[in-house]
Amino acid sequence: MGRENNRKDKSPAPRWRRWAVDILLVFLVVFAVHLWQTRDLPVGPAPKLQGMMLSGETKRLEDYRGAPVLVHFWATWCPVCRLEEGSIDRLAKDYPVLTIATNSGDAAEIRKHLADNGLGFPVLMDESGAIGAGWGIRGVPSSFVVDAQGQIRYVAVGYTTGLGLRFRMWLASL
Repeated sequence: MGRENNRKDKSPAPRWRRWAVDILLVFLVVFAVHLWQTRDLPVGPAPKLQGMMLSGETKRLEDYRGAPVLVHFWATWCPVCRLEEGSIDRLAKDYPVLTIATNSGDAAEIRKHLADNGLGFPVLMDESGAIGAGWGIRGVPSSFVVDAQGQIRYVAVGYTTGLGLRFRMWLASL
């Protein structure tokens, strides 16, 4: 009889506590993956960035000083980049955005991709991937929020929501 009472006294953990532990574990795994993906990417002062825009003009990251800018590395062949394109295009209507098409072909191929998908964000060409390599890019999409003083404030590798990017841009403007 004593054993039966002991079993009844031990009630399972409340459901909310199990859920909280599960949510915490998922958060920790996602955070650990983010740290691993961004481990070799630059922090602090943004690396030099200069190249030819699709329009033919030369653009430098310094041209954006005074306001936060999203520096977004992508490729026409990248399926995850295609998922983000609409968010990047909408963000470019409200904030300074500089996208870098890396290893995506020549200007004609990139223009065709933009036209086929109804996109109008500014594009700097990185045919050889040299600019991306200078920023430590190992995969696309990769996004950097650079503040008004040229400091990298936020880094994301892989899919990022438009709302998340807007929030980071807003924080960088404070």
